[in-house]
This record gives sequence, C-alpha cells and structure tokens, in this order.
Amino acid sequence: MTEPRIRPRAPEEVEPESRAIFETYLRERGNLPNMFRTMALRTGHLQTMIAHFRTVMSEGTVPPMLKELLAVRVSAINVCRY
Repeated sequence: MTEPRIRPRAPEEVEPESRAIFETYLRERGNLPNMFRTMALRTGHLQTMIAHFRTVMSEGTVPPMLKELLAVRVSAINVCRY
C-alpha cells in the first residue's frame, strides 16, 4: 500500500479546535477515522465534514448501523481502504 499524499494528523499535531473535535468523537465512538485525521489539516474543513457526517448518519429512515455497513461495503467494492 502506498503512503497517503496528505498524512493523517495525530491529536497532538492539530489546532486546539480540531483537537476538541477529536476528543468529542473519541468519546462518542471510541475511534478516530483517518479521514477525520486527514481533514484536521484544515480545521474549517474538518468542522464542515463532521457536520455533514452527523447529518447524514442521524437523519432519515435508514438506521445508522445500516448506513455504516453500507459505507464499509461500498468501500470494499471500490477497493478503498477507507
């Protein structure tokens, strides 16, 4: 596997605003996906992505667990490690 063009950031490498988002997300889910760690390079982008993610996962009639499973399946079909 090749190295990513943009390296995911560790919590200690990001701005305080991003670090607060990381801490909240870790409390809620117990993990911090690399896509969020990568977006933390720009706090505004991370904030927008988290807001979008929360909206997609919490609204509508499809249960959140099924949405998660669909995301994993689509990633596998497209040979995407995320």
